[in-house]
Amino acid sequence: MFNNIEELREIIAQIELQINKAKAIFNEFGFEAPNYSSDFLSKAKSLGSETMQGNTKIIEGVFDGTQMIGPDGKRYSIPANYCSKSKLVEGDILKLTIKSDGSFVYKQIAPIERKRIKGILSKDIITGEFTIMAEGRQYKVIKASVTYFRGEDGDEVIALVPKDGESVYCAVENIINVTNNNMDLKVDDTIGYEI
Repeated sequence: MFNNIEELREIIAQIELQINKAKAIFNEFGFEAPNYSSDFLSKAKSLGSETMQGNTKIIEGVFDGTQMIGPDGKRYSIPANYCSKSKLVEGDILKLTIKSDGSFVYKQIAPIERKRIKGILSKDIITGEFTIMAEGRQYKVIKASVTYFRGEDGDEVIALVPKDGESVYCAVENIINVTNNNMDLKVDDTIGYEI
């Protein structure tokens, strides 16, 4: 296990180095590097809340693409299947109820305005992670969203992103299987329509 931890530390160090290089390039051209995390924290501080109802804690926060950020800056993990089925988009306002038994219950209470984009699904052969290339940009996507629709490398994807501003992640709305010339539309049963 020690080797795995050392490998993870090395990976994190390399990622931080790449981020710092990218920020330096932004600075060279006279631009401020985007800081999505601080944007979500600011939104969580202004719109979020934290209250107690008996033994139940209720926290309202902002979805950052993978987690909810509370008004105090704490990050709360969200099950990937909930993110996928709810088609959460960066900037959505969520309510987390932490019950007395320690269970977490999420509810989407204020979705931001969305727009649909069409892209192509790509799978990294080394990491197994999926991304979507759409409108000249590459978006990260939660893997559970792709596996839910049985998506494969090269499939066409209808995705959701914030209507205004930029995002790192997108939510998968539908996947059209185009591999093997088999144009099968994979439809979300909860929506019940085809595009």
